[in-house]
Amino acid sequence: MNATNPYFDDVLSTHVLIREWLSGVATAPEHCADLLARFSPGYTMVSPGGKQLDHAGLTAFFQGAGGSRPGLIMRISDLILIQDNAAGASVTYREYQSLPGGENTERLSTVVYEKTPAGTLLWRHLHETWVV
Repeated sequence: MNATNPYFDDVLSTHVLIREWLSGVATAPEHCADLLARFSPGYTMVSPGGKQLDHAGLTAFFQGAGGSRPGLIMRISDLILIQDNAAGASVTYREYQSLPGGENTERLSTVVYEKTPAGTLLWRHLHETWVV
């Protein structure tokens, strides 16, 4: 994995924010706001089970789920840059999650990035599939 790839860095740092928020390590409303700022207003998602979510649904989920998964462990691996251009990029990765006393889950994910004129990277679309 190329640690200098800005998209890979963003996938990893976004998952740190997600883990900190969901596990309750970070509880300040500003943390949730910083996390949500990484997602495009036009954000869409397909969850591993096929549920579709837009930015409003993502916002409601994160605002309601802060601290809901104490002890959450997340690990990201196998990052691959599918395409990269001036407008953004597509990245695939493997995500592992585990909770104390709970089952481990694994998913394959593809994130489509949009790049703002200022160069900010925003998550535009995420598609996740369970690994069985």
